[in-house]
Amino acid sequence: MLGASGCSEPQADIPESQAQIQSAEEQPGTVEDLGKLPYVEPEAATDVFLQKLKEPTALGENFALHVKLPEPANPELKDSLVRVIGEPERPLMLFSSDALAELGEIPKSPGSGFYTLLTQHDSTELERRVSNEQLLSSGKMGEVTEQSVLFQGRTPVGISKGISLDLQAIDTGIPVPIRICPSIPASTLQKWGESVFITSPAVVKNPARTWDPCTGAGTQGGVWTFAHLMRQLSLGSGMSAEAFALDWLKLWVNNQTVNGDVVAARTAMFAQVIQPWATASGVTATMTYNNSTGRNDVTLSGPLNLNIAPFRLLAIVNRLDLGGTTRGPSTYGGSTGSVPSDAGELRFIFGVVQPNPWGAGSEATCGAKPFTVIFEYGVPITGCSNVAAWAREWTKLNTYGGFTSSYLTQLQTLTQNVVLYGKAPTKGNRSALNQIRTNENALNWRWWEFREFRLSIENPSLGTDTPANGPLRMHTVAQTANDTSFGSGNAVTDQYTMDKVLLGTPAGTSNPNNCNSSYTVPYSYAGVSFRGGNSLMAPNYWRVNLNNPSNPREICSRHQFSLNSCQGCHKGDTGTAFTHINPQAGIPAPLSGFLTGGGPGSTFNVVDPQLGSPTWRYADLEKRFKRLYDIAYCVQCTRAPIFDVSLPDRMVEITGRLPIDPVSPVKTQFEIGPVHDISQVKKLLEVRSSLVKGFEDQTVDFIQLVDSTGH
Repeated sequence: MLGASGCSEPQADIPESQAQIQSAEEQPGTVEDLGKLPYVEPEAATDVFLQKLKEPTALGENFALHVKLPEPANPELKDSLVRVIGEPERPLMLFSSDALAELGEIPKSPGSGFYTLLTQHDSTELERRVSNEQLLSSGKMGEVTEQSVLFQGRTPVGISKGISLDLQAIDTGIPVPIRICPSIPASTLQKWGESVFITSPAVVKNPARTWDPCTGAGTQGGVWTFAHLMRQLSLGSGMSAEAFALDWLKLWVNNQTVNGDVVAARTAMFAQVIQPWATASGVTATMTYNNSTGRNDVTLSGPLNLNIAPFRLLAIVNRLDLGGTTRGPSTYGGSTGSVPSDAGELRFIFGVVQPNPWGAGSEATCGAKPFTVIFEYGVPITGCSNVAAWAREWTKLNTYGGFTSSYLTQLQTLTQNVVLYGKAPTKGNRSALNQIRTNENALNWRWWEFREFRLSIENPSLGTDTPANGPLRMHTVAQTANDTSFGSGNAVTDQYTMDKVLLGTPAGTSNPNNCNSSYTVPYSYAGVSFRGGNSLMAPNYWRVNLNNPSNPREICSRHQFSLNSCQGCHKGDTGTAFTHINPQAGIPAPLSGFLTGGGPGSTFNVVDPQLGSPTWRYADLEKRFKRLYDIAYCVQCTRAPIFDVSLPDRMVEITGRLPIDPVSPVKTQFEIGPVHDISQVKKLLEVRSSLVKGFEDQTVDFIQLVDSTGH
């Protein structure tokens, strides 16, 4: 976002950067200095410790990884000496750090509330961390700051500092804090716009890589054009790229039924996008009603010219913070224990235009519409070391002093490594695409609408979503209930929020400083189809009528359910005017206060739309920038044990119960409850060798709340 418009003089675009944080519409929120957040002592802010064992275990584990787990939703488990977390196919057994210290298995416990996983840790990882700390603090990557913003979910909740890794302390066997960087480059609009959310004209109007349908400037089919992305998506479909794109657009001209939700046709797609594009391509487009099928048919006298597609690049976005997690059906799993599986997403955001004249006009004749199209790719990189290396490649973008030729080459290399055909052999069309999302009211001025499309086939009755070659297909929208069937503040969504979302909300929640929840909106709930096939912007947020305004967990649950939906994220809960990037305000496109926080060093504050309090704070680009550098330089890689799926059965044989904290109703014959007998802990330690079937590369902070973010 917010970077230099020239290659040699980045200081010249300060006005551009300032323009970036101005919304085209006044937003119902206020800006506040991050310095007003409470200061948290580094020791108190640290939730991950690493400790060297006196002797390796029989499995070759030489370190103890201590993690402070959130309070369980089941209060009986608060003092359990053992916890099982994760999903049925990926269970993890953690031991109370205090209990291990009592048994002499570890030299010392980091304190109450910590649980321990024994791991294999390479000393070179520790040396890498120290070397990286020195690199960051040297100033070679720009001005640095020791201040670290603490986030709970999407909310900034405090200010703290990282702690430098002490190798001598490691050797003494005491627990050493391991997660937060002691210093990172200071947040600036320039740095955000180079490595996190890139909207500078130097990139989105780069003549060698983009083509502007409004002015005709650039390279048709360049590597950052709509045409290039569509061609790569279509290669495994059995269709030409032109037919693939047209087939996708035709999904708007007839009703579509997705998970029982009838998504109404928006036939204006023909008049506003298909027909003008066909005319500019030199072919004739017609739409006729077919009496025998009861559907609209669209025919063209020839193919569309994909090179002149009316989609103008607005941004390239690095979403490393969305690193995927393995999640199975929660038959006995929990909200904690999510295992990172990839390097997040790479996104391209386009605005839809209807230029007049086509390819030879100006901003004034561009016909920019309130319509965005976002290509969201899952970065096909897995494993802690590989993800860290990927993150470091993105931080290089902050070292070129602006949008130089070297910068542009580096960014092109990063994007091509994701979008090219064949990068994800197991996904539909061998493409890394996760989904395409659209957000518009250009086709029906009364209603903003969100749609989602994937290269997969959903089967809601079976709860499956299977990758498939062929065309783009309509898909249910992430984390959003069927607003046509339910609307805001109804019995079904009330029940779901007060049941499932509340269950995934930690017991220690206190608003607004500690609000997060772990859940997934299901295809069906309470015997009816539940997840929506699209989302309309009414309601502007989701009400929960059963919500108790004096109960922090219930306040948080309503907020999370609404915030993670299309409506709440794009309107009421974030104080946003429908799109987080404005497609009609020119280049560079302005960003929402939710993203920018009002600028580096600030938070964007929005009053709870239903209750009038509390006030929710946002600074999403600050969070993304911090996470990028933490992963690139400070998060350690360790080898964590992989437990056999028989772990729960063996545990019940020894303890008679299962100490799990489920996200959903437990489908098991086992009694759920705590383990308080220290002799049983010793027996469980002894059977570990028969339950561990291998080790895998993970970050030291992989044991965390599952992120319910859908957008």
